[in-house]
Amino acid sequence: MNAPRTAGRTPDARTALARTPSARTPPGASRHRTHGGPLRRAPAGRTRGVRWFTPWLYLLVPLALLAVFTLLPVADMVGYSFTDWDGISPVRDWVGMRNYADLFTRPQLFQVFWVSLFYLAASVVQICAALYFATVLSFHTRLRNLFKGILFFPYLINGVAVGFVFLYFFQPGGTLDTVLHWFGAGPHLWLGDPHLVNTSLAGVSVWRFTGVNLVLFLGAIQSVPPHLYEAAALDGASRWQQFRHVIAPSIRPVISLSVILAVSGSLSVFEIPFIMTGGAGGSETFVIQTVKLAFTFDKTGLASAAAVVLLAVVLLVTWVQRLLFPHERAERS
Repeated sequence: MNAPRTAGRTPDARTALARTPSARTPPGASRHRTHGGPLRRAPAGRTRGVRWFTPWLYLLVPLALLAVFTLLPVADMVGYSFTDWDGISPVRDWVGMRNYADLFTRPQLFQVFWVSLFYLAASVVQICAALYFATVLSFHTRLRNLFKGILFFPYLINGVAVGFVFLYFFQPGGTLDTVLHWFGAGPHLWLGDPHLVNTSLAGVSVWRFTGVNLVLFLGAIQSVPPHLYEAAALDGASRWQQFRHVIAPSIRPVISLSVILAVSGSLSVFEIPFIMTGGAGGSETFVIQTVKLAFTFDKTGLASAAAVVLLAVVLLVTWVQRLLFPHERAERS
């Protein structure tokens, strides 16, 4: 009589083999044992459905907050822009495109965009300064942690406090005039002269926001692989050549992000000129004008239209910038 194929195996070994899952089971299919019976595979479609839905569970709360505190207010603002609402009355009459027609037929409402050019120039200065300091402080420099803290500290101060501090700094006979008097320079109306007020206010923004760009550039530079610096040093590259051929190409996406933030920030400047001058002397920005339309002249509908136009301008400038300078992943190999 022929012996069975399982001869030579102990009952315990046969039981262990029966309990061991097959190695040929495809990934994504799970096994279930029912009533002590054999294992069976779960439908693959059910597993894929669970995997597709799982990431949205983690995104549910952030998306809900985004919808409640950003998307819905923006939708309400767009709706208000087609009415003549004064912000108080429960009655809102539909006026269609009249608010937008009023905006584009009154040139004085768009003249305030020229003030943004001062802040745009200041943004260029602060990006260049932050890039320079980030590059210098990325190498072995004495007291570099101290300098990092000093440069980043202004960004931690509240904008209202910054406005009041520089309000005394620029006043006639104040700190700046006192220092200039030591060198024989006379006093100036830094916040009263239309030719100096926007330059002074833009200088405050350079002092305050250089630190945030510094932190962005420092993080990007520290992520550059060290072997690139070693290869450049072996080739005899100077610090400037290392920055030009190693650092700048590697952090190009971060520089592009800083440019986008600089453009949008220069178009939406508010707190510093509002606190220091209130928009007087030719220092009124588009946001200050919008706030005055809503809360001083009770034209919430017109102010909402102005806010929609500002949002469209920022999105358009960002799109053009991304079109002219597309995002390119830096090659680090």
